Amino acid sequence: MTNSAIGGVRSLLRLEGAAILVASLLAYNHQGGDWGTLVLCFFIPDLSFVGYTLGPRIGAVIYNIAHSLVGAVMVLAYGVVLSVPLATIAGIIWIGHIGFDRMLGYGLK
Repeated sequence: MTNSAIGGVRSLLRLEGAAILVASLLAYNHQGGDWGTLVLCFFIPDLSFVGYTLGPRIGAVIYNIAHSLVGAVMVLAYGVVLSVPLATIAGIIWIGHIGFDRMLGYGLK
């Protein structure tokens, strides 16, 4: 038995990821973010794959930290509450990346 979602649940999770991505892009546009910055930074969370050079268990932990909404939402909240534009933009980009991955069917390890 696998831990992967199947059928309608899998489709719903992908749709949810797409909604997160679209909401992030709209928020990014609303914040006046530079689209070149978005392109340059969008895949930064994928650098967490380097953690797998330390072994599969440590790699999965590092990957999961980089691909969990917890840290991304905390960065976004920090930026919004304390009026730190860089953190706001970083949080939006990070959340958008997570939505993109989930839309493609990639989840936590």
